[in-house]
Amino acid sequence: MADFVREVMRPGAVAVRPDASLVEAAQLMRTQDIGDVLVADGQRVVGVLTDRDITVRAVADGVDPLTVSAQSVCTPDPVMVGPDDPVSAAVALMRAHAVRRLPVVEDGLPVGVISLGDLAEAEDPGSALADISRAEPDDGGTA
Repeated sequence: MADFVREVMRPGAVAVRPDASLVEAAQLMRTQDIGDVLVADGQRVVGVLTDRDITVRAVADGVDPLTVSAQSVCTPDPVMVGPDDPVSAAVALMRAHAVRRLPVVEDGLPVGVISLGDLAEAEDPGSALADISRAEPDDGGTA
């Protein structure tokens, strides 16, 4: 198992402005092949928006994804870790706050994200969750 967050995190912070539409955020997720983006006001992380947030908190309620902002649907004030924090601290925070992803922030700036999939891959590369995390995305076929 890796010792520090920087060893398992997904480097590079993909972010949208708080006033970005859900369509903009979803298109960025598709282009970057990711399931989440940070919502940032300048360099300050104000939330985390996932593909599931868009589906459950917006589309399921029938809101217009062109007019609803990322900030209004994201999980606000996310719990964050630093790249030099122990992996065990990230795991403890995920458990305590029931979240699957944590922004990684260094000197106040977002530098990446650590997810349950990242942790599974580091802990047990042969696990089902690690396999799923590494898999190419499905392009819309049925399950």
